[in-house]
Amino acid sequence: MNTAGEHRSFVLDRFVLGQMLAPFLFGIMSFTTILVAGNLLFRLADLVIQRGVSIGVVARLFLYALPGVVVLTIPMSCLLASLLGFGNMSSNSELVALKSAGLSFGRIVRPVVYAGVVISFFAFLMNETLVPISERAAANVLRYDVFRQTPPVFKENVFIREESGGVLQRVIYIGTLRPRSGKMEDILVQEFEEGRIRRLISAPNGEWSDGAWWLENGAVFEVENGGAVRSLFSFERQMLNLSMRPSEIESKSSNPSQMSLRELYGTIVNASRQGNDTGKLRMLMHLRIAVPWASVVLVLVGAAVGSRPQRSSSSMGLGLSVIIVFAYYVVMSLCQSLGEANFIPGVIAAWIPNASFLVIGFVLTRRANRLG
Repeated sequence: MNTAGEHRSFVLDRFVLGQMLAPFLFGIMSFTTILVAGNLLFRLADLVIQRGVSIGVVARLFLYALPGVVVLTIPMSCLLASLLGFGNMSSNSELVALKSAGLSFGRIVRPVVYAGVVISFFAFLMNETLVPISERAAANVLRYDVFRQTPPVFKENVFIREESGGVLQRVIYIGTLRPRSGKMEDILVQEFEEGRIRRLISAPNGEWSDGAWWLENGAVFEVENGGAVRSLFSFERQMLNLSMRPSEIESKSSNPSQMSLRELYGTIVNASRQGNDTGKLRMLMHLRIAVPWASVVLVLVGAAVGSRPQRSSSSMGLGLSVIIVFAYYVVMSLCQSLGEANFIPGVIAAWIPNASFLVIGFVLTRRANRLG
């Protein structure tokens, strides 16, 4: 008996998800095309016409830009899929039949919400791995292949954060790095033990020589428990244990949009220690976590809106999805501005849009439960 019930449940879930698949794929293609045509294609065409960039370079830029665009279109596509899928079931009286069989709307929509969770997790992983890599690749193509720039002669304000088992061990700050010659200026090394600064190494100059980093004319200080700094000794030349070559340090991205969450968090910590305002960076970090989960929220809203009695209309579903997505991103933009200005904490500002639309989704779902 239990096996028969599980089989019926599986058939129901497969039927409901089957209604969403085609609209979801259509949404990915249509919204991606809209975003690409509305912004990227005009820029690429300008590169070909005005700068004489080859088609091969333009094709690479197009491919590198796609992951970031697709991540944006995934929540939109989830919304469109639930709107059209439940709209079709409503217009074909299939929702009425399912409710007549004793199924609540909450049970009908459950597999769609689960699918939204899986899709959100996938979008988060994609945003954390593939998107930063493609952003860096696109930036390098623009810099070196399109604008014909040479690699920079020097790089300023380089932070290198080292951890072991999730515990901060060392932070290296390099005021100026010259990758070609391997010369460094204004070096500060902070060494940590159990989360506290224990030693400071300061040197005005350094260099990459014979496969190793060397500090010159520096000094070593000890930081006592009370915070007092005591000079230990000075040196003329001392090796800095750092496994990265100059080219590897130079290639580390300083653009937050090209960082992983781990790199972004390290940048925030370092900036905080320097006394810099981290409002924008914190807001960006929390948005990187919150935005992919919009798929779960919007799929619930779309299912509840689409379940209302209506005539089947793909164009109406597309129009409704655009309106709802526009409303979501208006709220998100407002909250982002408030978070960056430190009027409200970044973590709260990032999650207000999801929380607000989740409440709307629950209200609409309860109403859909009462109907029929």
